[in-house]
Amino acid sequence: MINKRLLIKNLLAHNDENSFYDKKRKIDIGFKEGKAKFLKHVCALSNSNPKNNAYIVIGVDDEDNKIVGVDFFDDSKIQNLINAYLNNPPIVQYENIPFPHLPDDKVVGLVTIRPIDEITSLRKNIWKYYGGAVFFRDGSISMPKVFDIEVVDVNSKIVAAIENHAQNNIKLTLDGVFDFMNKRQDYKPQYKVFKEYFVLCWSGDKKQVKDETFFSRVDIELVNEQVRIFYSTLDEVSISYSEDAFKIIEYVKLGLQKSYKYYKLEEKIIHFQPNAHYSIATNLIFEPPQFDKKVLHHIFNANNSIVEKLLNHSRLTSSENEDLKNLAASYLICFLNGFEDALLKLEIIKPYIKDYNSELYASYKETMRILRKVKYN
Repeated sequence: MINKRLLIKNLLAHNDENSFYDKKRKIDIGFKEGKAKFLKHVCALSNSNPKNNAYIVIGVDDEDNKIVGVDFFDDSKIQNLINAYLNNPPIVQYENIPFPHLPDDKVVGLVTIRPIDEITSLRKNIWKYYGGAVFFRDGSISMPKVFDIEVVDVNSKIVAAIENHAQNNIKLTLDGVFDFMNKRQDYKPQYKVFKEYFVLCWSGDKKQVKDETFFSRVDIELVNEQVRIFYSTLDEVSISYSEDAFKIIEYVKLGLQKSYKYYKLEEKIIHFQPNAHYSIATNLIFEPPQFDKKVLHHIFNANNSIVEKLLNHSRLTSSENEDLKNLAASYLICFLNGFEDALLKLEIIKPYIKDYNSELYASYKETMRILRKVKYN
């Protein structure tokens, strides 16, 4: 089993970006340009590596290889995006890898692109790239190619050597468990061994509601691979497990006009097998709350008025400042109730929310995370 933290270190130490790995400061697949660039790199790395895995490391400074981290990204539907836009789509996995020196809410993103030994191309137009376009890696750059298109294996031995040097061992596993238990002492850290091989650590702020137990500030890590499975400081989460599986149900708090409820969003089950393999099944179980259309029209128009003021750098009233705190969440509810234009408004307000204050931007990112899950289903 590969220790993903060690793998990232080996990739960064091996060389600069090349035909089997790329590094990025960040990616943003919530918007068309970021989505198109990500798809281009996946396409190029897949075509340039027909016999071996290829990688994208996210959260690394281009100038000096410094690991700066990115937000935890739990979009389990990224394969849906790949399948929708690429012909001969490779299997793509996004994992969140914690590093000891990073803040709790930051990780390094690791995208693994599995080999398929076929030509991958864009299925349809996106941003400035045309459907049918084929990309390959030319050194550290993903370039379109029109003539002499063929897949050639040049990296499999190099990548195999890097992966072999990143194999996990008992010391790395034990160190990982002790690091987690010491770091999460405030939130009652626990661990469980599955199938005498896998070690899963988790922690959270526990609370009892009637007969049900919920956790907030949840952190769940598969120590063998140094992969963070789940992280949230906001949502409520229920946790259950057996000898063979570990199940997480995530809840989100939604509502209008100071009336809120918790709704089930997603169920994630980690299945452990006796042959030292595991799989993660993720199911969206969200039932969007429905509200009176007249009330939503009023809220939608009030939100649009605030957005216009933000665009014109006009001063907001005290009541508008209060409404601004729930702007993204109320736009989300409008979108879930059929207001398609709410999605465009959410894209427009991002830079203004980001500059406003960190608490408001954290709420905005949480809204976009929920929206991403729902859209990709």
